[in-house]
Amino acid sequence: LFNKMFIRRGQTSVSVIGDMTRATLLVKDEKDLKRIVKRIESLFPFIHGKEFQGPNEIGVDIFLHQVFKMKTIPGTGIIPYRFKPNSSQKERMGKGELPLFYNFNFFDGLPEYHRVGTTEMFVAFELQIGLEAEVNGLRGDHVSYEEGRILNAQPLLKAYKEAHENANEVDASTTSVPSSMSEMLEIGDDLKLITSVLEGNFANCKYRALGKEEIYGEGTAPIAPKRLCLNNKRLNIWADLNKAVVLDGPFELDPSRRYSVDLMSLKMDKRIYGISVGLFAYFGPYMFQVSALFLGRDRAEEVFLIKPGVNFLMMESISMIPPKCDHVVLVAWGDITSAEEEEFNRTWKVLKESYHGMRLVLNQYEEMSE
Repeated sequence: LFNKMFIRRGQTSVSVIGDMTRATLLVKDEKDLKRIVKRIESLFPFIHGKEFQGPNEIGVDIFLHQVFKMKTIPGTGIIPYRFKPNSSQKERMGKGELPLFYNFNFFDGLPEYHRVGTTEMFVAFELQIGLEAEVNGLRGDHVSYEEGRILNAQPLLKAYKEAHENANEVDASTTSVPSSMSEMLEIGDDLKLITSVLEGNFANCKYRALGKEEIYGEGTAPIAPKRLCLNNKRLNIWADLNKAVVLDGPFELDPSRRYSVDLMSLKMDKRIYGISVGLFAYFGPYMFQVSALFLGRDRAEEVFLIKPGVNFLMMESISMIPPKCDHVVLVAWGDITSAEEEEFNRTWKVLKESYHGMRLVLNQYEEMSE
């Protein structure tokens, strides 16, 4: 994701990575390619010839609601959202020729969500469809294409590279440096290069602290989570198998504020083990996993998902709640196991009886205008 977002594109704002996973369908005959394209255009007219609006254009919340309402391929969870000629075909199309290489992009059930620092992004899948001869010809020149793309996205890196190349030309006639010294210089060059990339790409939002908010939960009626999770597909599978339940909440938050989790703990009888428990935040019509923990044997009654300075799942020092979040909820999933044979019932009722509350401490922030 770092390569896709920062290195190749120079992006620091929320976006859709349309080709995080990619496959290529090679077609030997141009007539067959035209038939495939025509078929896709007739089956998915709602994505052909239309500009897809991502979170950059319409905002994250509207984007998520938009995807939530999009049609899926019948009998699957696949959500097609874009079908267009590959960017390599601009020259052909400029000459009035038909493209020979296309991109078919889709989400697998939902737009998977990832975060790097304060930068949020969604990932999708891509099926490239093209004439075999055309695709092979393009791949032969792919290295220089990628280099140009990276340098266009990274002006500081480009300036450093050009300066470094000029310096090499000046030093070409000087005496060669010993191997160990040469290696030291290369390491120094790498550090400078990395620094130039970071200086060009990381821009953090400014927030004003508004104090802490504490939430205490005592449990709720055992109901299944109604929302799909954007960053934990395994939970969605467990929920589909009726092996997930809301332990506590939902607890209301102010969607106009940003939040980070300072502390999150819960109490569960030690006889319960073999399940996962996690804190989730509502994010549009979906939810987002903030942190989670697997409850194993020989643990304390009180377990911590997050302590000040460490998220035990993500191993991050800051645990941000997604923007415009209006509720958080505690969810448990998996095969319930009780350590006592007479209560080896594996029912959610047993779990609820064994749960003795949670404590959530949130830091509140107000985003400052530039």
